[in-house]
Amino acid sequence: MLLPVTREEIGDITGRWRRAGETVAFVPTMGNLHVGHLELVRAARGLADHVVVSVFVNPLQFNDGADLAAYPRTPEEDRALLEAAGVDALFMPDAAVVYPHGMAEATRIEVPGLSTILCGEFRPGHFAGVATVVVALFNLVRSDTAVFGEKDYQQLLIIRRLVEDLHFPLRILGVATVREEDGLAYSSRNRYLTPTERRQAPELYRALCGVRDGILEGRRNYSSLEESAQRRLEAAGFRPEYLVVRRAADLAPAESGDRELRVLAAARLGKARLIDNIGITLRA
Repeated sequence: MLLPVTREEIGDITGRWRRAGETVAFVPTMGNLHVGHLELVRAARGLADHVVVSVFVNPLQFNDGADLAAYPRTPEEDRALLEAAGVDALFMPDAAVVYPHGMAEATRIEVPGLSTILCGEFRPGHFAGVATVVVALFNLVRSDTAVFGEKDYQQLLIIRRLVEDLHFPLRILGVATVREEDGLAYSSRNRYLTPTERRQAPELYRALCGVRDGILEGRRNYSSLEESAQRRLEAAGFRPEYLVVRRAADLAPAESGDRELRVLAAARLGKARLIDNIGITLRA
């Protein structure tokens, strides 16, 4: 049975489970849940005795007030999906709970380097907002494991780094991106697409696959591959912010000797900002 819990209850409930020798997995979300979120829940259920999901649209990670106001909120639908998925507890705090002294005075957490490249360059302050809210939620929920999607790959690396640097006794699990039949990654922002844009949107994934295939065929001029893929996106109606080949471990520019790579992209299509990435493993 799904338990909607308050700030006062969440730590007591997870603490009681852990004192009984039971494990807890945590899935933080911003709501407007879709198949991708439910895959995170499924993975969490396979890891622990109990699953907690949070729904909180974090104002601190939005650098555009209009984007924050427009972000889709579907609390009743979310609750029904989570109950059907077998979630044990739902934590839906408001901003006053997460930021008790207000956002202007809130302590900030920042991961240098990783936070200012790629999406961090185009969304200044975004990852400081993500890191700050994640630390607050980790401290409130007190789980053994937290589960995040690989679609937000840069975010996943930042969270892993802060957990390591701040010595959280917490395992971070990344779950592979869930896609629709035409390759488009599930995202709450897909709702911003018009029918015409929705038909165009899978070209983002196809552009990433084109770069991957070129690398697997032996091409190592990454700059040339990146430029060709960006032109492909522009021809398809996108406004690319970046499409790059990076080292998977730390998102540094990929070099010829690197074996684990990630191709990452962010591009705007109409009102939607879409991100995606795919991994590549090269043989030695």
